[in-house]
Amino acid sequence: MKVAIAGAGSVGTAIAADLHANGHEVLVFEQDPDLVERLRPTLDVTWIAADACEVSSLDAAGLAEVDVVVAATGDDEDNLVISLLAKQEFAVPRVVARVNHPKNQWLFNASWGVDVSVNTPQLLTSLVEEAVSVGALVRLLQFQGGTAHLVEITLAEDSPANGKIIRDLAFPREGVVVAVVRVGRLIFPRGETMLQSGDEVLALVTAEAESAVHNLFISMDPG
Repeated sequence: MKVAIAGAGSVGTAIAADLHANGHEVLVFEQDPDLVERLRPTLDVTWIAADACEVSSLDAAGLAEVDVVVAATGDDEDNLVISLLAKQEFAVPRVVARVNHPKNQWLFNASWGVDVSVNTPQLLTSLVEEAVSVGALVRLLQFQGGTAHLVEITLAEDSPANGKIIRDLAFPREGVVVAVVRVGRLIFPRGETMLQSGDEVLALVTAEAESAVHNLFISMDPG
């Protein structure tokens, strides 16, 4: 896979190092040439000393041949511009963008070319909630500008899904159970998989189907 990363800060270089170690072809854009020269000996990727917000720079680097673009600069405005150019000018199949300031999260959607946005404060909050919440729906990640979510529900004793097999749950067409974690063991669910209290259920759902999924797994009885 060929990946282009915009921004050679701590986030961008860490992503580049991981992807390179996993055998992917990586390009890193950084507009500060001095920083590029300092980092070049430390990481064996393709370094491009150029502004990733400029169409000419992206074109010269062959962005049309890239599979994924990661907009990882420390500036939300730059990340949005990079995402939009990658999607609209070069038809990059997948664009991932870093959200630096939570108040800007609403902008990171398909209108700006963003397929997946990563909001670190929101993700940390979700992980904390996921660790302590039983009988609650927790959003872990969002896709397609917030139109779809990866959610987690830890089934309580009074969950309507407790003791039922997945095919009997009348799960909405706009969602799917992707994994179940039971006592530290990962289960790839089938239609006949029976759920039980304590299961951590991971589901991918659209925003419209989230309420229906909530009702399938979480008791509405306040008692």
